[in-house]
Amino acid sequence: MDIREEDPCDGADIGNLNRRAFGGDAEGRLVDRLRVEGLTITSLVAIVEGKLAGHILFSEVVIETGAGSVRAASLAPMAVRPELQRRGIGSALVRRGLEICRNSGYSIAIVVGHTGYYPRFGFSPEKARPLRSPFAGPAFMALELTPGALEGIAGTVIYPPAFSMFD
Repeated sequence: MDIREEDPCDGADIGNLNRRAFGGDAEGRLVDRLRVEGLTITSLVAIVEGKLAGHILFSEVVIETGAGSVRAASLAPMAVRPELQRRGIGSALVRRGLEICRNSGYSIAIVVGHTGYYPRFGFSPEKARPLRSPFAGPAFMALELTPGALEGIAGTVIYPPAFSMFD
């Protein structure tokens, strides 16, 4: 398996992958809009036997607090070809993406995702509890990319307009 940044020729394959993995077009449209809006922190693809096997995108969101704004990385979406799931492709994408976010100066990451999957990377609904979000609930989780980054942070996560299709 090879993991690399997506390149322009991957666009259609990423759209098809998200359609197969999620059963619709919303996630593929989200990826397209985040690209156009210039909010992508990193967009990675996993290649297995010369074919696109997985994709993950991290984009910037802002947490508005009483003391000002805090930048954070939002993981959304992440998809793996259905026939290749449970082989470590998604985990490798998440780990590499989080490493890139950390190295890019982000100290907080958030995700709305499977509660049985994302905690293995350190995401926690407890850490997200002081954060208000249109996607609040047990699937809304946060991760400190830098230890202590969420201490004393309470506020509202402001998602870019691209996410409005999921409100």
